[in-house]
Amino acid sequence: MRRHLLAAMLAGLALLLPLRAFAQESDDRWKFSIMPYLWLPSLNGDLNYGPPSSGLSTPTVSIDADSLLDNLDLALMLVGTVSKGRWIIGSDVIYLNFSDENSSVEGVDFNPGSGPINISTTNLDAGTSSSLTGWVWTLEGGYTVVQKPKLNLAVLAGFRYLGVDASTDWQLTGTVTGTGPQGESLTFSRTGTVKQSENIWAGIAAVRGDYRLGGGGWFTNVYADVGGGSDTFTWQGAAGIGHTFHWGDIRLDYRYLYYSQGGEELVDNLSFGGFALGANFRF
Repeated sequence: MRRHLLAAMLAGLALLLPLRAFAQESDDRWKFSIMPYLWLPSLNGDLNYGPPSSGLSTPTVSIDADSLLDNLDLALMLVGTVSKGRWIIGSDVIYLNFSDENSSVEGVDFNPGSGPINISTTNLDAGTSSSLTGWVWTLEGGYTVVQKPKLNLAVLAGFRYLGVDASTDWQLTGTVTGTGPQGESLTFSRTGTVKQSENIWAGIAAVRGDYRLGGGGWFTNVYADVGGGSDTFTWQGAAGIGHTFHWGDIRLDYRYLYYSQGGEELVDNLSFGGFALGANFRF
């Protein structure tokens, strides 16, 4: 499944190629850009490794990345667009691999047979770490509603995919117990490992804009999207500054991406936030 998804994303990039903003002239030529970039986000969230089957238990884990550079093993980012006249199609691919993130077991869900019961373990955590691997793929198309020498503004719509592989190793100071439907004792071990994966699809609507500062090559840019699907809600925002050269531009943005899900899904909430530096090549 993952090989097919990766192949589809790379094929999409080969056909679409990255995101640009300034209109140089109002003609109908095909224009392309591709921007590799480096994003070093902090990671925060809550994961539900459940729901538990009857008579079993699963943990609820909170992640707080306070030592990001030590725990980010691999990061790959590429964004691109193709445009013709005022029409734009773009794609953005992100791969992040975090390991040994500071975590804590906030609670244990028991299922004695009549439904999950949560028991708080906030004061019992003695050392828990989590690893998280994720692909984020965004594909969107839209129309430039404002196209002037100093200002570009486009509206877009599309979808975003988040694929998450999560694992947690926990250590507690004591065994957590619950009671089953026949009065039997249910236990959650002091130590253990749990793994789970999830694929999340969401439709999104977005707006993107660039504004030139004075008569030089400096500009500011903003981007925002919001969307969801089923029990999923997601939004993303980015803003920054850049400088244009004859080959393209360099830009520095602050970027934030957020997900939340209702029900008993793996991702209760998850957020990535940090600065991103990219070099955008036009051709």
